[in-house]
Amino acid sequence: MAGKTVTRADLSEAVYQQVGLSRTESAALVETVLSEICSCLASGETVKLSSFGSFVVRGKGRRVGRNPKTGVEVAIEPRQVMVFKPSNVLKARINGVNGVAEQDDD
Repeated sequence: MAGKTVTRADLSEAVYQQVGLSRTESAALVETVLSEICSCLASGETVKLSSFGSFVVRGKGRRVGRNPKTGVEVAIEPRQVMVFKPSNVLKARINGVNGVAEQDDD
């Protein structure tokens, strides 16, 4: 079930072919979009892309973990994690469901 991994270069090539920008401009556009998403997430903002999904930064509290080799308890410090929540439209598209309303639940 493993498919191809899409890279930045693949995204740039798709922009080049579909939009008609030069390869350099296409690569710059992809980098700009990804950079803006990263900046928003780094500042704690939620990034919501309609009909795609939302990237949300959530805080995880301090907890006690365990070293699997030794069994020794280890304190895991609080940290921020990024979570992706796909929209219903994306879920339906992935599962091959047709006729899904263009309504986003995020």
